[in-house]
Amino acid sequence: MTKSVVLASASPRRTALLKQMNIAHTIHPADIDESPRLNETPQALVTRLAAEKAQAVKAHLEAQHSMTADTVILASDTLIAFEGQSVGKPIDKADSKKILRMLSGKQHEVLTAISALSDSRQQTQVITTGVTFAALTDEQIDAYWETGEPADKAGSYAIQGIGGEFVVSINGSASAVIGLPLYETRQLLNAFGVVS
Repeated sequence: MTKSVVLASASPRRTALLKQMNIAHTIHPADIDESPRLNETPQALVTRLAAEKAQAVKAHLEAQHSMTADTVILASDTLIAFEGQSVGKPIDKADSKKILRMLSGKQHEVLTAISALSDSRQQTQVITTGVTFAALTDEQIDAYWETGEPADKAGSYAIQGIGGEFVVSINGSASAVIGLPLYETRQLLNAFGVVS
């Protein structure tokens, strides 16, 4: 019995990582409110969002009568944690500059939650990766904003893009920082009967 994997994300990076793993899948982005709750820790937030994305897609597939016993939904969420606070996508240029100045010359954590959901069970886990940034000048930050890359990225940078130039070291899963930890995703999908 072949499982059909549904990726609950429109992220081209996550799609590329699944293709790299040779896992056939369809794409069904989840549309949920990603606002943090009062006093919600970064770990709790990223875990909840990944789980809720999977559940939202399952509800949509069930409404279309296309959720079967062979369907496994894979959802993921990535955010930056700095000194215990969640750092999401920047609101605008000023916010992006503030975020990048804050991360400059320091270490932060990238939390990526992955959640697999079938018709009968759900399993969610979080992978934490330490990332250390070089000291950035205001000129570098301004020039980076002009590339357009930071505008829709958690923590206002993309490690697989130009933002990778700011990264001095990574302690943990590099693919998790991009959006999908390869090893842990393979283990999780295997646990749900997905083999490639």
